[in-house]
Amino acid sequence: MKVTFVDFDRHGDERGMLVALEEQRNIPFTIRRVYYLLDTKLHVRRGYHAHRQLKQIMLAVSGSVKIHLDNGHETAEVSLDNPYQGLLLDSMVWREMFDFSRDCVLMVLADRLYDPADYIRDYQEFCTLAKQEGK
Repeated sequence: MKVTFVDFDRHGDERGMLVALEEQRNIPFTIRRVYYLLDTKLHVRRGYHAHRQLKQIMLAVSGSVKIHLDNGHETAEVSLDNPYQGLLLDSMVWREMFDFSRDCVLMVLADRLYDPADYIRDYQEFCTLAKQEGK
């Protein structure tokens, strides 16, 4: 399964660091929505869904988290623990986030506004759709 990371430029000096996220520059889509997860309880898994159309970049602004990815044919697990790198997720990728560190802040940039109809929350339905699409 192809996993795509996006590296972000760091700007800083002895005062600290700055990372700029800019659509159509280091974010390969128009940013329509930003949200973040924090204070996730220990041993909790989040996600359990895929999106029909939505594309996202996930980045651990603080701490770390593991992501289980599944495109219906292959799976992969990645760790996000670097605020200078994001994980690019295309549509039709099942995701589950787990092993959140206590200090984890997982920020997500999305190319669409929230739309409940875009979510696939049943794994078997996802597998059926993924096989039909041939992804």
